[in-house]
Amino acid sequence: MNRQWRSVGPCLALLLAFQPAVAADDTLDEIVVTAGLRPTNILDAPQSVTVLDDATLRAAGVQHFEDVLGLIPDLNWASGTSRPRFFQLRGIGEVEQYQGAPNPSVGFLIDDIDFSGVGMPATLFDTQQIEVLRGPQGTAYGANALAGLISVRTVDPGTEFELNSEVTGGTYDTRAAGLVVGDGFADGSAGWRLVAQQYLSDGFRHNDYLDRNSTNGFDEGTLRGKVHWRLADSLQADLTLMHVNIDNGYDAWSIDNTRTTYTNQPGRDAQLSNGAALRLVASLGVGELRSVTSTASSKITYSFDGDWGNDVLWGQYAPYDYFQIDDRTRRTLAEDLRLTGDPSNALFGRLRWLAGIYALHLAESDHLLYVYDDQYDGAGSSGLDSKYGATNVALYGSLDADLDPRTTLTGGVRVERREANYADSADIQTPFPRQIDHMVGGNLSWMRSIGDGEHVYVTLARGYKGGGFNIGSQILSEQRSFNPESLWSAETGLKFARADSPLTLQADLFYMRRQNMQVYLSEQLQQNNPLAYVFYTQNASNGENYGLESEAAFRIGSRWQVSGSGSLLRTRYLGVTGEFAGLGLDGRAQPFAPGYKMSGAVEYHHPSGFFARLDANAIGSFYYYTSDAQASRAYSLENLRVGYTRGPLTSSLWVHNLFDKQYAQNGFYFGLIPPNYPNQSFLDQGDPRQIGITVNYELRRRER
Repeated sequence: MNRQWRSVGPCLALLLAFQPAVAADDTLDEIVVTAGLRPTNILDAPQSVTVLDDATLRAAGVQHFEDVLGLIPDLNWASGTSRPRFFQLRGIGEVEQYQGAPNPSVGFLIDDIDFSGVGMPATLFDTQQIEVLRGPQGTAYGANALAGLISVRTVDPGTEFELNSEVTGGTYDTRAAGLVVGDGFADGSAGWRLVAQQYLSDGFRHNDYLDRNSTNGFDEGTLRGKVHWRLADSLQADLTLMHVNIDNGYDAWSIDNTRTTYTNQPGRDAQLSNGAALRLVASLGVGELRSVTSTASSKITYSFDGDWGNDVLWGQYAPYDYFQIDDRTRRTLAEDLRLTGDPSNALFGRLRWLAGIYALHLAESDHLLYVYDDQYDGAGSSGLDSKYGATNVALYGSLDADLDPRTTLTGGVRVERREANYADSADIQTPFPRQIDHMVGGNLSWMRSIGDGEHVYVTLARGYKGGGFNIGSQILSEQRSFNPESLWSAETGLKFARADSPLTLQADLFYMRRQNMQVYLSEQLQQNNPLAYVFYTQNASNGENYGLESEAAFRIGSRWQVSGSGSLLRTRYLGVTGEFAGLGLDGRAQPFAPGYKMSGAVEYHHPSGFFARLDANAIGSFYYYTSDAQASRAYSLENLRVGYTRGPLTSSLWVHNLFDKQYAQNGFYFGLIPPNYPNQSFLDQGDPRQIGITVNYELRRRER
């Protein structure tokens, strides 16, 4: 990791990035962060935030949040699923679904609906902006945002008629179609919006045994409805309903580390999610009362061929056949009630206050089944049924004080109680004990304006994450549960954006100290059984994560803009104890924490309607998992889009992985291949070059 820092450090000092915030007419668009305690201009937010607006999402993305991950500093994801579910911010986050009962470190919201740990429904069609808040969100979101928060906001209804259609076609049998229709009603005091989209692609793999190209394919449907209604001068309501049906194949791994697979039972990675959110905002005498009620239900199926082969391939060692299927059902119900004081109230003067109460109930059931047919162990099956439930209740508050016209001091605190229970079919006689955690988080921030459009800030924050349960019949009694983890974060940064300047910039330095760190381990218990794995989590050490992040953009006249982002990250385990002590982790980097990450983009817009954008993304090496020293190789990818807009019609040609580079995005080190089952490296290859065309037609009724 240190060699990586030395090689990219001088370059990062010159790197500019800030996702496009400047329009072609040389005016500065206000970027509002909506995921915090109150809507805030990005310049006034005393923390590191990335906002990808709708123009950036259209130019750099095609279908899913996965397409634009490279633009966001210090955000990584662990593959092993067809679409990202498990995210890491600043090196902290989950890497798979087996390391304990649901307990995410990175919060994930779509239109106020909680999809933390199950973020596959984040399709990009008709998305307004994506906000990524780095660092602990201990005051605003508590236990589900130890490392930060990702918030996806789709386009809100307007009060005029709108019709938007989009079709896409591309290589690897890619095709998609989407439709948006909306209008106003109630004499312009209300509006509605309906969105539908379907996306299909073959998934970039060829199954040699079945002679099929679709075993790793994508089949993703999105249906969303939104209503905005101003019921009275002092009351407005926003309702969101969504239905996302992702029914993807899963056939990503090969015994020869290529994109050619040999499975006789390809897997499936499917998530059917329904969600709803009702936001009510009422103006009262003392301030504004906001209620957000949300619920989500997800049915998730994740299955794979455990031996990655077939009887013909294994020959004399057949039968050697393993298959695993995991069916999960998750339901959440949340309420966030918040009262924000009126800043014009003379009683409080320069003080702005906020107080709220939050409650979340999560229930999940899981059915895990292993099926095997092995010439040494015979044929059979085994399974595990489990149920998990957790209820979080929190009180939180925040106070902003203007020390002088240029300086603001902000303090916040959150007190949270979490009660969780877990039971499975392997422990009927000795059930897991109920777990009750009491946790405290908060923040203290100082921000000062040092000039027009120039801000500096210092923030001290404390985040936390609840404890959890380890799953499976092979878990020892003393390993059944693990305790909460907490984190202290210190961050200082600079932000610059001014209408008369071609430059926009934000940069920050941070240091985070993890206490009672939750560390997980995976181990193959039986060398000739590819499914004989135990995953468990224990509080084994402390840790530290520190680094530098920057984003900026520079416009050249009204036609050109150069933008990019960069981050350097250093992570370490500290004071590793217990059964982890013999693994050589002390001082080693944490998994899925790349030493650097960079992106750069050049955009061109001509008054005639022609436009082009070239993106380049690079990511450094990182360890895949805690239990072995296997690490990825650094790589870079380039994407291109060129197009033309004339009236309501926009057509564009796009290319992802422009130079068709081969790279790995995940890896395992274990025994798989008979007869000796030697431990060896297996890699999940990234996607090859893909070329496509997207045509969009947008019609709006003229303003009356």
